[in-house]
Order: sequence, then structure tokens, then C-alpha cells
Amino acid sequence: MKRHLPNAVTCLNLLCGCLALTEIFAGRLENGAWFVAAAAAADFADGLLARALRVSSAIGKDLDSLADMVSFGVVPGAILAHLLAGHVLFGSGTEPMSNWVWMPYFGFLVTIFSALRLAKFNNDTRQTTSFIGLPTPACTLVVASLPLILAHDQFGLKAFVLNPLVLLGLTVLLSGLLVAELPLFALKFKTLRWADNRRRFLFLLLAAGLLLALRAAAVPLVVLLYVLLSVPKTAAR
Repeated sequence: MKRHLPNAVTCLNLLCGCLALTEIFAGRLENGAWFVAAAAAADFADGLLARALRVSSAIGKDLDSLADMVSFGVVPGAILAHLLAGHVLFGSGTEPMSNWVWMPYFGFLVTIFSALRLAKFNNDTRQTTSFIGLPTPACTLVVASLPLILAHDQFGLKAFVLNPLVLLGLTVLLSGLLVAELPLFALKFKTLRWADNRRRFLFLLLAAGLLLALRAAAVPLVVLLYVLLSVPKTAAR
């Protein structure tokens, strides 16, 4: 019975991804963003549960990737496509700007590179205790933070977030990071000793401070912090 529990949580991740898509297609991006957060929590929990129960299987690994492809592959592409279509393509009018009709589809570049990232992860033996390339949940959390930033624009970021060059640049940057040969540490604790987890504890403390101070606007900064804290480890190699 216990060996099926992690898979059940993985299915919860998939369900949250499907619900996120439903909300996004209905134009309720903020609700979709919260379902993304729930999917990310389930994705973290299924691995934690599998390690705690000491259970694993080939089916569980494949199921995890399939769920991630929906929650952290299709969903971020849909969010970016919706933002580009709703706030850039049509602007303030009702007729599409003919020169930009292709732009919304550009958001699905993240979906394509997420699929490449997941396939690479499943076949890369170097990624058992760490990551190479930005994990798909981290990428998706950055994208999902955009609707929340727009809904609660405490820092006057709306014009910046909806700038077409910013959205396109973010799409290209995230797509590149997903498949980059960039070693990144994983939040997997074998012990709770400071000496063994200095980088992880520092990241969690700084991330918590940023989230408390900036809320949704902190998410892109937290992911940037994650990448930067991995740089010393990369340079040491």
C-alpha cells in the first residue's frame, strides 16, 4: 500500500496542472497561478514521501515526468501565450495587430524546452543528487508569478511585466536555462547539519525573507538567487 502513496501525490500534481489549465483558458490566470503553486507543492511532496518510505519504481518515475509535462510544461506556455495574446497582441483595442499575430505562440517555446528538459533528466545519470539545467517547477513558478504580480501590483510593475520585449526575453531566457549545462543544487537533505547543507539553508533563509517582503514579486528573484548560489559550486568544478 505504501508504495502507491507517492504515485497518488504525483497524480494530485497532475490534477492541479489540469485545473490550472482550465482556469487559464477561462481567463482566470490568478486562479491558475495558485493551482501551479499547489502542483509544485505536490511535486516536492511526492519525492519526499518516496524517500521517506524508501519506495521507488519505473512507473513512478515515468508518471512523475508525465505529470510534470502538464503542470510545468504546458501550463507555463499557456500562461505566457495568454499574456501575450491578451495584453500585447490586442493592446487596448479589439482588433489584433496584424504584425504580431504570431507572438502568442512564442510562449509555447517554454513548453517545448520543458519537454527536452524532462527527457534529458530521465536519461542523465549525473542528476541523481543535483540538477543540470533549471528544473521545470522553478521555471513554471517564475511564469506563474506574473499573473499574481499583475493582480496585486504593489510595486508598479504592470507596465514592465506586460512589455512585449520583457515577455519574449523571459521566454527565451527560461527556455535556455531549462537545457543549459548548468549544475544546480537540489533541496534534498540527507542530514540537518549546517556544514552539510550550508548552501541550502542560506537559500531557504534568503528566499523566505524575500517572499515575506515582496510576496509574488519575489518569486523571480528567488529563482535568480537559486541560480546564483549554484555558481560557486559550478566554478569549483
